[in-house]
Amino acid sequence: MKLTVLVDNNSIIDRYFLAEPGLCFLLETEYKKVLFDLGYSDIFIKNAQKMKMDLTKIDTVVFSHGHNDHTGGLPHLISLYIEEALEKRGCIKPELICHRNTFNTKIIDDFIDIGTLIKEEKLNLHFNMKLTNEPLWITANLVYLGEIPRVTQFENKVPVGRVMEDNILKDDYLLDDSALVYKSKDGLVIITGCSHAGICNIIERAKAVCCDNRILDIIGGFHLLNPSKTQLDGTIEYFQKLNLRSIYASHCTDLSSKIALSEFFDIKEVGVGLELEYL
Repeated sequence: MKLTVLVDNNSIIDRYFLAEPGLCFLLETEYKKVLFDLGYSDIFIKNAQKMKMDLTKIDTVVFSHGHNDHTGGLPHLISLYIEEALEKRGCIKPELICHRNTFNTKIIDDFIDIGTLIKEEKLNLHFNMKLTNEPLWITANLVYLGEIPRVTQFENKVPVGRVMEDNILKDDYLLDDSALVYKSKDGLVIITGCSHAGICNIIERAKAVCCDNRILDIIGGFHLLNPSKTQLDGTIEYFQKLNLRSIYASHCTDLSSKIALSEFFDIKEVGVGLELEYL
């Protein structure tokens, strides 16, 4: 599998791509091309065009969760597909995989909508929708984890705004937050969006779903944004048990957390233009 970073908070030095506070990865396997999240705007398309990548031939779109820094690019992808269809260039209708709660209304400060602006009923026109809370295998080696059980005592303790469920606004603990896992021959590659569910909870879910305790790499957001000492210490202690080769902490992982992690692990730089390959 090849993973290319199309959107991140940063860009790789001397690579002239656009960056924004969002995330989008392109995953290419032997049989599938998968977009994991779409960032906040249309820069994933612009960056892909600079990289000579054709996003009209994507087989699958996966959302890690329903926040707009991961789903904001959706209208721009739909516009791209509409233009291709009008020009009769053979654009395919991809699958869209995510948790059933992804398109619920999400707000902060009582009025600011931070959720997905295009709702499920309209998306049926443009995608083959696969909303599921259960794990879903995209290929024989690539799996969407579905809803993440909360098993650690130090993660996902603070809600992020509120979410509409059954016409009631409730504290949002991001039950829709999930991740992808690639089963390489050397162990599991954990691919995260924000890890609101807890990066350690996600890894535990990955090990159970894939029946493999070997963790080769982790790339994506760890949701370590001014974390409590309990959360940061718990994450480090958990990671130390994994025998990690490296960590590609990006997006919603702040500098102080990266510095703390770097005392124990090999922290790799992440930015738009980064390419990683796994067998």
